[in-house]
Amino acid sequence: MGITEYARNQEAQQITHPKKLSLIAFSGDFDKLVATFTLATGAAAVGYEVNIFFTFWGLDAIKKKQGRAFVGTGFLPKLFGFFMGGPKSSPVSRLNFLGLSPKIFRYLMKKNNVATLEELIEAAKLLGINLYICEMAMHILGLKKDDFIHEVKDVLGVPTFLEISEGGRTLFI
Repeated sequence: MGITEYARNQEAQQITHPKKLSLIAFSGDFDKLVATFTLATGAAAVGYEVNIFFTFWGLDAIKKKQGRAFVGTGFLPKLFGFFMGGPKSSPVSRLNFLGLSPKIFRYLMKKNNVATLEELIEAAKLLGINLYICEMAMHILGLKKDDFIHEVKDVLGVPTFLEISEGGRTLFI
């Protein structure tokens, strides 16, 4: 098979079976959010359809109010919202050193010309990555769709996300 025929086959497969990556963003940890958005933007940049399903602590990455804010309805949800604080306050999953490690990571990322978490989130918006909210987690945490950035495509249950993910690869982060 020559390169031209290979390219035509790849193009035909892309039309009949588009490349698809679906990510489940469960964690609000800095390093895990960086991994989520790095994979998502990298895949979208090379033509994949990308879906991210944010659930539980992962929801913190796409809230409108960044920083510590009492978001949600009820005492406990507001308390969770305050302590989570958004991507700028996200701890790393290991060796957080009282919040110093995310600052060190941001410094190292900038020093090495690597996109920061905030830049990756903006790139995901520009690349048209499909952002979905887990309906169950949203209700448990006392949140409403209006509490999230306007780029969120929809609020879904698990069965609908599984249908959207079908035919592609799904990763849990």
